[in-house]
Amino acid sequence: MPDPAVPPTPPVPLAALLAREDLGLRQIAGPADPSAVVHWAHTSEMADPYPYLLGGELLLTAGVHIPEAAGSGTYFDDYVSRIVAAGGAALGFGVAPVHDTVPRALVAACDSYELPLIEVPPRTTFSAVARAVWQLMAQARHAELRRVTEAQQSLAAAASRPDPVPSVLRQLAQRVGGWAVLYGPDGVEVAAAGRLVGTAAREALTGLAEVVRPSGPGTPTSASHATAEVHLAAYSLGAGHGFVLGVAAPQRDPGDHTIASVAAVLLSLLTGEHQSGSGAARSSALVRLLLGAPAQDVAPLLGGERWVVVHARPDTLAAPDPVAASALGAALGSPLVDVAREVVRVLLPAGPEPAPQPGWTLGVSAVAGPREWAAADVQAGRALARARATRAGLVRYGARPALADLVPEADAEAHARALLAPLAPTLTETLRTWLSLHGSWDRTAVALDVHRNTVRQRIAKCAALLEVDLDDPDVRMELWFALRRP
Repeated sequence: MPDPAVPPTPPVPLAALLAREDLGLRQIAGPADPSAVVHWAHTSEMADPYPYLLGGELLLTAGVHIPEAAGSGTYFDDYVSRIVAAGGAALGFGVAPVHDTVPRALVAACDSYELPLIEVPPRTTFSAVARAVWQLMAQARHAELRRVTEAQQSLAAAASRPDPVPSVLRQLAQRVGGWAVLYGPDGVEVAAAGRLVGTAAREALTGLAEVVRPSGPGTPTSASHATAEVHLAAYSLGAGHGFVLGVAAPQRDPGDHTIASVAAVLLSLLTGEHQSGSGAARSSALVRLLLGAPAQDVAPLLGGERWVVVHARPDTLAAPDPVAASALGAALGSPLVDVAREVVRVLLPAGPEPAPQPGWTLGVSAVAGPREWAAADVQAGRALARARATRAGLVRYGARPALADLVPEADAEAHARALLAPLAPTLTETLRTWLSLHGSWDRTAVALDVHRNTVRQRIAKCAALLEVDLDDPDVRMELWFALRRP
């Protein structure tokens, strides 16, 4: 029997259609198979409907095509055998207006060829039967979409657990009611979960995994094989890493391929990071920092000795979310991203200058070594404040040689601490921003997210505590020199 060209909807159990009380359908011949399904309903009064069937249909007929002497010959055997050969799922015979009862020879033929025969009562139209089929399909489709959506959510949650690979495999095995296994690049089982399958099925699945393992152009990304007891599927993970996901399930529901594909994508991300070594290197760097290693010792694990820090804020009022922050990091060329309330911080190796990013306002530090990461972080924050105040898409922190280069570092820091000692941190930051924006009340208010009157009050308090005239350019120069110290 040919495979039916089924539509992209779940099939309808024949038993569910028979259970519809509004239709009054009754099976009078053929096997009572609870697993029997129909994919659609089709009406035909052709004596030979074979050329017009795709397979999987509930074929509806009123018997208009049946000749008067059909019961004494082979007409019904020929008719039913052609329906079975075309892959028909069942035959529905309408009682009235042509026939008062279902012909006994048709009943015998359906029993002989094991084709379910459904009696359609006079009060039920064929269009009502077809509509019921599509209603049941829509219900099944909705249930399947909900099942897939719930599976996607549970798989994503599993991928965020401390043991993501085993968690994803366990969730996948539970959702398909079978066994899930991850094969390494060498073909060895790395992890597995779910119901154990027999030795023959495991060997077959291992062989199927070799079919999709990357080996050159033309290698398929997935493959499947079904037997009477189990359905096997294998999915290649990533681009050339050699990991393969294997799934063995007792049956293959319409949404299982989608669920397994979602799991394959998640496992591709997890195994891809592990295989590339970048994730392991970042993890190693973090552990070393937490255990007391100097920043300059772990910097090579992260990708370089010279770095810049970028502070970014979205142009919208919404706080940045992790997905948007990761996308920004990818655009700038670094996975080292931190979402800190309203600001996203990115640490990236020095190289090409960071470019403006649509939808973001950026502040970029001067190039710094690992010892100066903290200072570069402060610089990026100041550059971002200036960028927001001037409504520029990107501002780079100015690091050209200046007066500070003429004064020893220790002396400059001591002078700055003594000069600014009367000021609280809030006042210090307000004064720094105000001076950097040439005394603009409005732009300082924008940069600090406060009212302009608040800026005026703070600057007046600074002048009083420092006992200076802030309109004096010499005073401003000295204060700016001190305020530029990290």
